[in-house]
Amino acid sequence: MKKEEIKELSTQDLKDRLVEMEKEYLQMQINHSISPLDNPAKITHDRKMIARVKTELRQRELNNK
Repeated sequence: MKKEEIKELSTQDLKDRLVEMEKEYLQMQINHSISPLDNPAKITHDRKMIARVKTELRQRELNNK
C-alpha cells in the first residue's frame, strides 16, 4: 500500500486495516522467534506500514479539531 492509497481510504477503513495489520505483525514476530522467516525484511516493512497508517490517522485527527 502506497502513501496515496492510504490517503484515499476513509478513517474507519484505516482503523480497521490498522487492527488487522497489527495482528498480522504480532503473529509474524512470534513465528519469527520460533523459526526464522524466509524474508525477515517483511517485519520491518510491516512495522513501517503500521507507522504510516497511524501517522495518517493522527493527521486527520489534528485536522478535524
